[in-house]
Amino acid sequence: MKSSDELSIGELARRFGLATHVLRHWESVGLLAPARDAAGQRRYSPADLDRVAMILMGKEVGFGLRDLTVLVTAPDPMRHSDLLRQRIAELDRRIAAALSAKAFLEHALHCPRRFADCPHATERIAARIPPA
Repeated sequence: MKSSDELSIGELARRFGLATHVLRHWESVGLLAPARDAAGQRRYSPADLDRVAMILMGKEVGFGLRDLTVLVTAPDPMRHSDLLRQRIAELDRRIAAALSAKAFLEHALHCPRRFADCPHATERIAARIPPA
């Protein structure tokens, strides 16, 4: 690989909008393993860019660093399909909650009543109050 294809930690951080300490932390937990140049400076390859993108995608769907480390360092991530299934189930719950919240807001936009007088709103509000 040509050195012009490699990025410094600052260049990589800027490219993804991250702080450099985040990349160092990911390295400390085993998510990244950048090469080093003769001066000992980290050098990130195109494969490292892919890895950072995968880490960010994993974080966006709710994976923690521990699970991400297991998945991205595994020779076969599909051996950890239980982690993927758990995350899918959690995403399904989050999607259902978001759709419910969206429906509530859409109703509020079109309802001529105040929340306190709207049966739909008072029912939804009451449902959110935990039992004693």
